Amino acid sequence: MSPRAVAGDGTGIGFDVRGDGEPLVLLAGQANSRHWWSTVRGDYAAYRTVVLDTAGTGTSDDAADHDWSTRRFARDVVAVLDEAGIARAHLYGTSMGGRVAQWVAADHPGRVGALVLGCTTAGGPGAVAPDPQVLRRLADPGENGVELRRLMAGPQVAGPLPVLGDDTMSPAARAGHRRASARHDAWAAVPAITAPTLVLHGADDELTPPANGRRLADRIPGAELVVLPGARHAYFLEPRATREVLRFLAAHPLPAPPAPGAR
Repeated sequence: MSPRAVAGDGTGIGFDVRGDGEPLVLLAGQANSRHWWSTVRGDYAAYRTVVLDTAGTGTSDDAADHDWSTRRFARDVVAVLDEAGIARAHLYGTSMGGRVAQWVAADHPGRVGALVLGCTTAGGPGAVAPDPQVLRRLADPGENGVELRRLMAGPQVAGPLPVLGDDTMSPAARAGHRRASARHDAWAAVPAITAPTLVLHGADDELTPPANGRRLADRIPGAELVVLPGARHAYFLEPRATREVLRFLAAHPLPAPPAPGAR
């Protein structure tokens, strides 16, 4: 059985830790469990990877206080770090996980080393919405599955995809995730982020248009922006994306802990 952290409201959050090296927390997208990372987690074997089931997914409980928000999910991440005994970690969040990561970095700067934000948005007045036709097809039960796969990876990617949703979620949790993602607004908060930040985006991302990545990078002091030509929303499943993340993390190692007795 995987370990569990307990959030401030009593919600149990399932997680697991694998490997050695500097800790790296991987945060999944909306309505997905830690399985989101299953096909690429091994690519980060040089790090001590931490993956968790966002409240309402996988082995985690539904939000006990019914507070479905990205800022609340960020507090759950901190609870996982506390339970795992990790004082500071690199953070890589994609899609809704990137929204959550923004709040971790803004509200808990001392817990974050390097920050990678992928296929995401700061929300608020700077958000760029998808084409209305994309939203219409996603809302249509007859088209949703085909459209989601197209948006994530396109027809050139064969076989199962780990990013098409957690079918064990309760209806309340699924609605809560949609609400949390749609209402995310860290526009005023992200300029205060002090962590070295890489913003990654697929140039052909129709679910979260790439203008969101550009605007997010412009809001965070010193942030680096990389736009991957031809990549869609699930760009992070591609080896070239992993190379960019590993390059950035290597350039921004965690600071050494203070020596015993140091002031």
